[in-house]
Amino acid sequence: MMNPRMQRPFTTLPHGQRGAVMVLVVVALASMLLMSALALDGGHMLLNKARLQNAVDAAALSGAKTLSQVMGTGNASSQTRDAALNTLSLNANASGNGELAAAITAAGGVGAFAQVELATDVEGPFAFPGPVDARFVRVTVADYALPGFFWGFAQAFGAGGLADKAVAAIATAGPSQTAPCDLAPLMVCGDENQYDPSTGMFWGYRFGDLEVLKSAAGNAPAIGPGNFQLIRLGDNTGAADIREALAGGIDQCLTPGEPVETEPGNTVGPVAQGLNTRFGQYSGPISPGDYPPDKVISFTTPRMTYNDSTSPPRVEHQNQPVTSNDGDLATASRNLLDYNDWVQSVANCPSGCEANGVLERRVLKIVVGNCDGVSGGQTSVPVLGYGCFFLVQTVSQQGNQAQIFGQFVTDCAGDSVPGPVVDDVGPKVIQLYKTYLTPTTPSPDS
Repeated sequence: MMNPRMQRPFTTLPHGQRGAVMVLVVVALASMLLMSALALDGGHMLLNKARLQNAVDAAALSGAKTLSQVMGTGNASSQTRDAALNTLSLNANASGNGELAAAITAAGGVGAFAQVELATDVEGPFAFPGPVDARFVRVTVADYALPGFFWGFAQAFGAGGLADKAVAAIATAGPSQTAPCDLAPLMVCGDENQYDPSTGMFWGYRFGDLEVLKSAAGNAPAIGPGNFQLIRLGDNTGAADIREALAGGIDQCLTPGEPVETEPGNTVGPVAQGLNTRFGQYSGPISPGDYPPDKVISFTTPRMTYNDSTSPPRVEHQNQPVTSNDGDLATASRNLLDYNDWVQSVANCPSGCEANGVLERRVLKIVVGNCDGVSGGQTSVPVLGYGCFFLVQTVSQQGNQAQIFGQFVTDCAGDSVPGPVVDDVGPKVIQLYKTYLTPTTPSPDS
């Protein structure tokens, strides 16, 4: 009788299964490394993608803002690119963006790291320097390489299916039509047939032109007898409202094409009390806490004056005519403080700037009206558009010297809600747009 065969213990692995545990361990370790790559490297990529996108968005907005100010000048494209790249550099050098700053340095500088292009249409085509009538700015960072933690293992395990660890970003910014708000209660007359932004012409005004924004007693009225270029904003009438509006306390919207009502009278005291707050000078019922000055309040002294006994009338400084050349004001004997000097001084802030100053308090948004055929007294004037003018100096409280002098900058940017289209005239806001690689293909990196 044969002995029954003894059964092999269950803990003993068959000869053919030896080494299977090692395979499972390797697979498990590989899976853990892949999960680590996904968690650590993936999170690292998302963080840096967000930081890069924020920096590129800010750069595009900065470039578009600068373009709106210098459009039509000979080096508008270069100024736009410089502004965009400078903003990108400032963001890279901010706290927490050390990797971005290192990547810019490794690329050979911000100009090699990012590309700035311009176009007339939000959908392009974009190029540099772009067309002379460009209005939109696109900033692109195509390859921001990042250090890998487990990324190399993930690439090897994926048999090369994964690209190098890098992120990209693209942003497009430009103007959007708005209803103009925060207007000053002033109006200059314009020519509707002289509007061509591609040549730097806005209703007969060019960058840097020195203009009288409000006339004084004895001057030939541009709008007719009794008018000194003051207007009514909505239901606001009278000297007190004029003072408040010139200080910046009335938010009023208008639409190009609709009429605006003039406000007869010189209103010397309230005009000076309101406008001079922008230079840090306070008199009358005006609070410095409510109306802070501009960041830079310096201007040429003695002040410029208006001589209407010449033909044509002219602005003078110490009896010499004042000329403007691309924003630079001067007489035959000296240079005068002007818009270009103010821009440079603001760029140097906080050095030499008002501690409680607010940016662009000296830039007024003013109605440009069609004064053809208007008469004196209280009257209606059709609105052509809106111009940004830089206040050159304070205004005197003497009736025959109460002119307001300003340099034309460009057609104005507004403060209201963006509209759906960008027209040739009217105030704008600068905003970001969805970036399209083609008219129907949105970019995945914007």
